[in-house]
Amino acid sequence: MSRIGNRTIIVPEGVTVTEENNTVTVTGPKGTLSQVMLKDITMKQVDNKITLERKNENAKAMHGTMNALIHNMIEGVTKGFEKGLEIVGVGYRFNVQGKKLVINAGYSHPVEMEVPEGLTVEANGNTEITIKGIDKVLVGEFAANVRKVRQPEPYKGKGIRYKDEHVRRKEGKKAA
Repeated sequence: MSRIGNRTIIVPEGVTVTEENNTVTVTGPKGTLSQVMLKDITMKQVDNKITLERKNENAKAMHGTMNALIHNMIEGVTKGFEKGLEIVGVGYRFNVQGKKLVINAGYSHPVEMEVPEGLTVEANGNTEITIKGIDKVLVGEFAANVRKVRQPEPYKGKGIRYKDEHVRRKEGKKAA
């Protein structure tokens, strides 16, 4: 039995959840998100409580996933999501230019990344950025793509890392 799938989702004030043509749409103060309902899973809404039920045992694997997706959509349109990134290294820096993020990470050229629609990138100094948006998947994916430009290495700790990430350090070679 899926514990996450059986969780009751409480819809806060100012948020509307509707289901039409097998698509769940969540509208709140920060925007609107929609998600296609997974096969063999039905949504029941009573007052401000949502429960998900599966039609058969084949949908057991996706029961908790669908519950988490709807819960994240509700949280996104009310509070939003954010990821913090920092860059460590001499001469390494972030530069936000409108809808472009320019990264200097030790390459012979600056790396330019287009910020996806629905996300905002704020620079907190030239070594830290915060990625904000209402879609948890989009925020996490863009943060992972930025981190992929120069992942933190274990010897000097240089590279792009999440704010709360701990990089395990290794000891270098020993002299003979």
